[in-house]
Formats: sequence, structure tokens, C-alpha cells
Amino acid sequence: MLTVQFLYAWAVNPAESLRELEQCFDEFAECYGSEAKEFYKFARELAIGTVENLDVIDELIEKNATNWPIQRIAKVDLAILRLAIYEMLFRDDIPPIVSMNEAIELGKELSTDESNRFLNGVLDNVKASLNRPTRTPRRKVTG
Repeated sequence: MLTVQFLYAWAVNPAESLRELEQCFDEFAECYGSEAKEFYKFARELAIGTVENLDVIDELIEKNATNWPIQRIAKVDLAILRLAIYEMLFRDDIPPIVSMNEAIELGKELSTDESNRFLNGVLDNVKASLNRPTRTPRRKVTG
């Protein structure tokens, strides 16, 4: 959820650089102590990866959000879509179906009742275009 919150804030008021984004997560990690460092490290990876690949991600959103220009998509739904699509395309350690399910759950918690169908429709279209297994990771997490 932290990554979606950051991506929402980014959509409303983009930072000038990725360094600002990195500093934001570093400050959170320092505030909450050592037990939170891994959590913030993972959230930071997801947020930075999403922002670094925004052109590709937004192109897929525009292609798959039929009759919904990206400017009309609610910012919270946009943040959820961006994160899920980043994971589906660039995180081989996360099965796409897991990213989709998490996006739907975040939509239920953070957005409107109607957004779930929209999120599911866009993400299902993206999933159909993937050239990878949807229920298993391509690689295992090590470490």
C-alpha cells in the first residue's frame, strides 16, 4: 500500500528527480527503525522501478483502458494500475496473477466500488499479452 500511496502522490505532484524519491523512502526507513528497513527497501524498489518505466507502463494503460484516456483515470486507480503493470512486466519474482489480485484488493480498499471492474479489465488485457506464466514466478527470490 505504501508504494501505491507514493505513486498517487507522484501522479498529483511529480518529484523533480528519482533522487528525491529515493530520499523520501530513506527518510521513512530511518524514522521507523531497523525492523522496517526491508519493508521500505521493497516498497522503494517497486516505486522507483515503476517511475523509471512509466513511459512503457502508461502506453500499456492507454492501449488497454478502452475509452478512458489516461488523464481521465482517477489518480488512485492510475497508481494501482501503474504498480501492477510494473510488477507484471518487470518483476519476474512476482506472478502476474498475484499482482492482479493485489491490485483488485487495493482498489477495494482505496477506491470506489466501480473501480474494481475497471482495474480488472485493464489488467486482464495486459495479462493476456504477456509472454510468461501467469501463476508462477519466472525466477525465485534469493536471499
